[in-house]
Amino acid sequence: MNLLTIIGEAMRALQTNRLRTALTMLGMIIGVAAVVLMLAVGQGAQTSINSAIASMGSHLLIIMPGATSSGGVRWGIGSVKTLTVQDAQAIAELPMIDATAPIISGAAQLNYNANNWSTILTGVTPDYFSINNWEIASGTIFSEGDLRSGTRMAVLGQITATSLFGDEDPVGKVIRITNRPFTVVGVLAAKGQSLSGRDQDDNVFIPLTTAQRQIIGNQFPGSINFMMVRAKSENDMEAAEAEITHLLRQRHRISNHMENDFTVRNLTALASVASNTAKIMGWMLGAIASVSLLVGGIGIMNIMLVSVTERTREIGIRMAIGANQRMILTQFLLESLMICTLGGLTGIALGIGGAWLASQLAGIDIVITSGTIALAFSFASITGIFFGLYPARKAAALKPVEALRHE
Repeated sequence: MNLLTIIGEAMRALQTNRLRTALTMLGMIIGVAAVVLMLAVGQGAQTSINSAIASMGSHLLIIMPGATSSGGVRWGIGSVKTLTVQDAQAIAELPMIDATAPIISGAAQLNYNANNWSTILTGVTPDYFSINNWEIASGTIFSEGDLRSGTRMAVLGQITATSLFGDEDPVGKVIRITNRPFTVVGVLAAKGQSLSGRDQDDNVFIPLTTAQRQIIGNQFPGSINFMMVRAKSENDMEAAEAEITHLLRQRHRISNHMENDFTVRNLTALASVASNTAKIMGWMLGAIASVSLLVGGIGIMNIMLVSVTERTREIGIRMAIGANQRMILTQFLLESLMICTLGGLTGIALGIGGAWLASQLAGIDIVITSGTIALAFSFASITGIFFGLYPARKAAALKPVEALRHE
């Protein structure tokens, strides 16, 4: 009896009990669909976080002003203005620093003709855009000359541009920011949300000096809200953090026994932690979903054992007319493998459909790769072999005479 004949016998056996075969297959379908869906959601979350990390730029440090105390109450980070533009210029001269970007920000009302929009106004230097890997969709950004002269120029985020201008090209148009005219020189490419969940495209950027002198103002001249610093390489991050801390303590005349009046944070390290956490969560979701495969496999083994008991006399007859133990083992193993393979393919299709539906209804990002499909299908096949082996061996081990006597 060749392999094709054995496959035909296995298929006929499954078709004889179609309802039982379908119910047995159901456990595998649910298990595989759950694995595909959970891995798609987990990998989608990781991709979203990686995109947010990439949009931030690389080798980044953020320096925040320090805390303050008043009447025994300690206020949080940034509650006192301790950083200045001069601090940023001094940090830029350190050998392992590639660029710095001092920043001030505040709320602002924008107007263009009859349209108005309330958004975040951010005063920055031209280096801010390169540090953040921010591309220009149209127009340009302001220059160092514009920064020195404090010109009234504005660069809009995508959402701000759309809210004010609709389909009209904003470049060259004049908007009013707190009733002061500003010329729009550029529109930034879409960037999406930051890791903190803030929409980075809802923003308007103007030269730092213009923001300080004309819009936001400050009771401490030259002070900034915070600054972003880019190291020359990832290997320079720790050394850069130590050198910045040492330099700022010197500039702020902080003695050895006093705490820093600033905070230095390594954004690259924080981003890596977020990425690794998302990766672990993705695999945990897949591992939890794979429990369904285990349950489905146990169900297959139970049904196959019942099938062996019901078909004991049939097995005896086949052995009596020449079938050997290997043929019986192969047939029952093939039956289990067919159930798992067909269930796996159906589960993959349902998992892909469920992932697409989840992305449409819940608005979550999903990623389905060939690796995910191959992994789910491999698990289904391995489950069929593993849980079908014991019933198959039990069937092959039956003695012909005893099997023929079975009622």
